[in-house]
Amino acid sequence: METIKVIIVEDDHEAAGIYKQFTDQQPGFEVIATAGSGKQTVDLLKVVQPHLILLDVFLPDTNGIELLKEVRKQYWGIDVILITAANDTETVSQAIRGGAFGYLIKPIMIDKLIATLQEYKQVRKQLYEQKRIDQDKVDQMFRTPQSKSQSVSNTALLPKGIDKHTLKLVREKIKLVEESLNADEFSQLFGISYSTTRRYLEYLVSTGEMEVKVIYGSIGRPERKYKSL
Repeated sequence: METIKVIIVEDDHEAAGIYKQFTDQQPGFEVIATAGSGKQTVDLLKVVQPHLILLDVFLPDTNGIELLKEVRKQYWGIDVILITAANDTETVSQAIRGGAFGYLIKPIMIDKLIATLQEYKQVRKQLYEQKRIDQDKVDQMFRTPQSKSQSVSNTALLPKGIDKHTLKLVREKIKLVEESLNADEFSQLFGISYSTTRRYLEYLVSTGEMEVKVIYGSIGRPERKYKSL
């Protein structure tokens, strides 16, 4: 499979540089150009044809959603991942309807960006290598609820220090708990050390599977309590 060519559309030059750095570090990806406006993007697409665009919504001369629609209309083979501070449901719903592959809300975590890029690469690889696929594979590509757990627990998408077998155990255990608990209480439930428990709880918070609340008492440090969503 050929190298995935990427264009970054972001008017914040520092942010664009960070996205470029980490995208170029991923095997099989190459950032071939950057643009800071809708017009620059349109002009670029007349010259180069990327496989993927990392697109901001708030651009100086246009709305990224409108640019997404134009790209989908004129260049059907180009995929788009939105990276934006826009977190309103209307923008998100328009991105889904517009066929965006992913939606990352700023400030983004680099692990999440890398995971999304790897997921995109895996989908392209499966479509490139296989002529026919079964329902499970289709579910994973469309990231349906049934495949969410499988997709997230894929070793290739896990950050350093997160083991897929331990993660599976943790996920099974937290389903048994309805109330909020601190890391020490979860540690006893999991049967693993406090530091390891804390690492997995924070990871599940980052994936949106758990929430954390900071409880301020009259004495001592604030207590972090975790609850499954």
